[in-house]
Amino acid sequence: MSLPNCPKCQSEYTYQDGELLICPECSNEWKEGEVSASEEQEIIKDANGNVLADGDSVTVIKDLKIKGSSSVVKVGTKVKTIRLVPDASDGHNIDCKIDGIGQMKLKSEFVKKA
Repeated sequence: MSLPNCPKCQSEYTYQDGELLICPECSNEWKEGEVSASEEQEIIKDANGNVLADGDSVTVIKDLKIKGSSSVVKVGTKVKTIRLVPDASDGHNIDCKIDGIGQMKLKSEFVKKA
């Protein structure tokens, strides 16, 4: 009988303990055929720790300089209808359109849920 690789770290050294499958490398425990929602999608939170979702409105909490421009996104700017980008390698995990500026990407640590 071949056991599946760990869904969290892809280790091949999983073992079975009763109904649970266990990964000795990352200590992940799961039942066969089960993957938790948190492992499927990264949870993105604002500066205050509130969970963000697609379509939320947020407010900028710090003046943000726009790279390659002399423009600034001012504190208190409200951004409507955000779209989350969970696997952003550069940390800019919010895609949005700001009135008067245009399409931008923001880091969730510089916004709060409105």
